[in-house]
Amino acid sequence: MKATLSIALLLAATQAWCQAPAPQGEIKGQAIVHTPESTRAAIANGALVLPAAATGGAVFTGAFKDAPREMRARVPVVVFLHGSSGLGLKAIGEWQQWLATMGIASFAPDSFALPARVTYTSPVGKDFYEKIHALRGSEITLAVQALKDAPWADPRRMVLAGTSEGATAVARYAGDAFAARMIFSWSCEDNYFVESHRTAVRTEQPVLNVISATDPFFSRSNAWLGQPAAVGHCAAAFKDHPKASIVLIPGAPHTLLNLPAARQVVAGFLQDVLK
Repeated sequence: MKATLSIALLLAATQAWCQAPAPQGEIKGQAIVHTPESTRAAIANGALVLPAAATGGAVFTGAFKDAPREMRARVPVVVFLHGSSGLGLKAIGEWQQWLATMGIASFAPDSFALPARVTYTSPVGKDFYEKIHALRGSEITLAVQALKDAPWADPRRMVLAGTSEGATAVARYAGDAFAARMIFSWSCEDNYFVESHRTAVRTEQPVLNVISATDPFFSRSNAWLGQPAAVGHCAAAFKDHPKASIVLIPGAPHTLLNLPAARQVVAGFLQDVLK
């Protein structure tokens, strides 16, 4: 009797979760495609941190356009796509400084260099999200082009990374400019955020997925996730990838770049793929 009651309660809870009405999202702004001007600005104003190994002196922190012209050496580079909050998120700068302590440069294009760029409060329509994902994907191409002429960048040791909105574009990138990828706070699953996840990581490419065990947006803790079968991480997308690592951090928030558990696995991953 107790078992029957427990099953009934579980079914009722599941049905309630599936039927939970989504809150009303909001969209502001109207620009969704980079202009020639914002294409240049997204790179020029992007956040760059160069380690001492590259500069031959102090760590450089500033805009891409202000990087020192004289470089001591080429170093590994992490290209990072920020989330929907932009580069103003303090955690990004802290994470870039931490990478520099390991001798790794990092560059984050500025998606908000596009005037009147759209912003949103989720959930909104999938058609809108797909436009955002296309915009972010275009910024990867811009970054790759810019790094070809950067005297501090080692083109053989570049890693593509991103968080949340930026991580979706990282997972979908179909090019071969990077030695590895890091996907933070995105689950590589079909849900409210995409028409389909369209993960495009090559089978032989090293990839690291770090996400909260109960991410507030992409796990089943989100009542309007739109995917009752979700597991909340990228394991299914990478089931045939022998060089994939999935790390779930219990109790972690959506932004988890600087948690000790996240930094530990990132350090190990980068040490391995950049050696």
